[in-house]
Amino acid sequence: MHYTNTIRLHRGFDDAVTEVKDALKLRGFGTLTEIDVQATLKEKLGADMEPYLIIGACNPSLAHRALDAERRIGALLPCNVVVRQDGDSVIVDALDPAIMVGVTDNPALQPVAEEAARLIGEALAALGGTAAATDDRA
Repeated sequence: MHYTNTIRLHRGFDDAVTEVKDALKLRGFGTLTEIDVQATLKEKLGADMEPYLIIGACNPSLAHRALDAERRIGALLPCNVVVRQDGDSVIVDALDPAIMVGVTDNPALQPVAEEAARLIGEALAALGGTAAATDDRA
């Protein structure tokens, strides 16, 4: 099952993070949360891993529409975007907003998910990356 839209960027991790946030911001998404998974696993478990950041992106207008349609949808918000190092490139995985429609089976969420998918797709396209394989284990 594919549940993300994924691209590969050929630039440094920090630059990729900045560019992802900027591309989302230009399309109305703010950053609500940032989870530095690499730092958290190192601190809590002493485990090493590649740079891995989860960005909780939110478009307030879309979130409001989704919450009006289904109050419990908050459990699936915000739209998570992962930026992670993969060798000498960076992978960006953006959650496919259609997932919220499938999980809830609420057709009122369909137009919200479609608009969110369009905006996130535009943000990813603006980054100039290449489509990346969506191997669920990678």
